[in-house]
Amino acid sequence: MRTRPTLSWTPTEDLPPGTTDLGPVADALGAGRVLVLSGAGISTESGIPDYRGEGGSLSRHTPMTYQDFIGGVQARRRYWARSHLGWRTFGRARPNAGHGAVAAFGRSGLLAGVITQNVDGLHQAAGTERVVELHGSLGRVVCLSCQAVITRHELAGRLEQANRGFEPVAAGINPDGDADLTDEQVGDFQVVPCAACGGILKPDVVFFGESVPPQRVEHCRTLVREASSVLVLGSSLTVMSGLRFVRQAAEAGKPVFIINRDPTRGDRHAVSRVALPLGLALTGLADRLDVPLDTPSAS
Repeated sequence: MRTRPTLSWTPTEDLPPGTTDLGPVADALGAGRVLVLSGAGISTESGIPDYRGEGGSLSRHTPMTYQDFIGGVQARRRYWARSHLGWRTFGRARPNAGHGAVAAFGRSGLLAGVITQNVDGLHQAAGTERVVELHGSLGRVVCLSCQAVITRHELAGRLEQANRGFEPVAAGINPDGDADLTDEQVGDFQVVPCAACGGILKPDVVFFGESVPPQRVEHCRTLVREASSVLVLGSSLTVMSGLRFVRQAAEAGKPVFIINRDPTRGDRHAVSRVALPLGLALTGLADRLDVPLDTPSAS
């Protein structure tokens, strides 16, 4: 029986309230070897909505699942039409002050690493190095048959050629780069095959219902083991792919800090949850620690 992935989470216990006190987080950063785990919330100030916050995309949109994508031609047509349109906006997003602060912490030697659940590449665009993309990247496309990898820019050019005049107006853009389109707007959108073998092309991202590659999970677990503390930024930790690293840290006695406006599934494992906007909180932390901030990259 096919089951749907966990998309939402409702607290079933009394959780500690959020705070505005950045002191404990500043102390942890000042001590160094902090592992950052970021989610969609860090990119909202770049114009990319999150999934579950106020006005989050899950209130109007169910993300594509791996089972649906591989299960039918029409599902792939719908996905690529929506994703192609969304990429025009998504691909123009630029890192914000929060991304810039994380990059600055890295340059100052305060981080043990960065794991991101996001597929937008904005940490790297801000200058953060050695980012683990837990769920992959929308900037790459892979063939499910021959495993050839191409850039999203290359695929976008091919889709533009195959669908001249495709200019529907989307109701919104989602964290996975998917645009909200009706079936009528999708129409007879033409999906292109792999140029090397004619196989099915898929964005190099982990869809809902798909497993993160085991070697990537183990690499993240190693980062948790090597870190002194974990700092979660803008994630509800609803899905196990990120929550497991919070649990691992807590079980090892390593402090976990969360900066997220809303309660998260990891709050009971955390020393504190700071309920402040991420840009404000992270630049405030940089100021406390005298960490110089560069203007986020426009490249």
